[in-house]
Amino acid sequence: MRGFIYLRKNFLRQFPYRIEVIAENLSVPWAIAESDDGRIFFTERGGTIRVIENGRLNPQPVAIISPIFTEAEAGLFGIALDPNFSENGYVYAMHTYSVGNNIYARIIRFVDRNNSLSLDNIIIDRIPSGRIHLGGRIKIGPDGKLYIPAGDANNYSFAQDPSILAGKILRLNLDGTIPEDNPFPNSPVYSLGHRNPQGLAWNSENVLYASEHGESGHDEINIIKAGKNYGWPLVQGDETTTIPIEKPIFHSGTQTFAPSGITFVNQGPWQGRLLVATLRGQQLLSLALSEDGTMVENRIMAA
Repeated sequence: MRGFIYLRKNFLRQFPYRIEVIAENLSVPWAIAESDDGRIFFTERGGTIRVIENGRLNPQPVAIISPIFTEAEAGLFGIALDPNFSENGYVYAMHTYSVGNNIYARIIRFVDRNNSLSLDNIIIDRIPSGRIHLGGRIKIGPDGKLYIPAGDANNYSFAQDPSILAGKILRLNLDGTIPEDNPFPNSPVYSLGHRNPQGLAWNSENVLYASEHGESGHDEINIIKAGKNYGWPLVQGDETTTIPIEKPIFHSGTQTFAPSGITFVNQGPWQGRLLVATLRGQQLLSLALSEDGTMVENRIMAA
């Protein structure tokens, strides 16, 4: 397995994969995407996109984002490569910026030419943002659509308002237009009621899962369905309310893990498990799901 993985020594005996360090001395590496030609693109939250090629880190960034707002949790976040990257060179990234006293997030598209990225287009702009609760990890799904977790920007009321893009998971065509089959007409909103959704991953049946930070504990793993409400700020964890909401398949109770990126293992001893990187926990959480994928049957935490 390749990536930015830190495991404490007493866990190494339990981890059934070889750990490989592919880059060191980085500045807050945040998201990673690998091209068909073997290059690894990744973001540093301060605003640089960098590349690892042939096992070596390019000493110079391939792009420097400007303007950018980088206070607290803000900055450069997710990165995704177009499904036709080898033909069109499109690279998508999400970052925050400020206009006066307002902070926003946007998705921009670059074109790669010989390890140099030039700005090509703004895919979506003016997502309400702030210093914390920003989401920011972007993924292109099996359906070829762009999925964007957007946190509530520390404004709880945003999450339940379908007219506001914050506190949502958004879904767009790759050119920035709204898919005709989105659940809310003429809206990029795919699901609502989110506090700070972070990781996205699809299982082998193309079911979408997301990780999310709770307010105090109650970090969640959810199955994301079109048009559904995930409860924040009305409820979290196993709490109930009078409106229809989707409950998480897993939550951390009173513990705080701060789950970040997630991925399904597609080979080896842990095939089918969901791996969850945790920020506050500084650990790797491995979840074995039930056959229908709706329950966590056991978990292993890198201690």
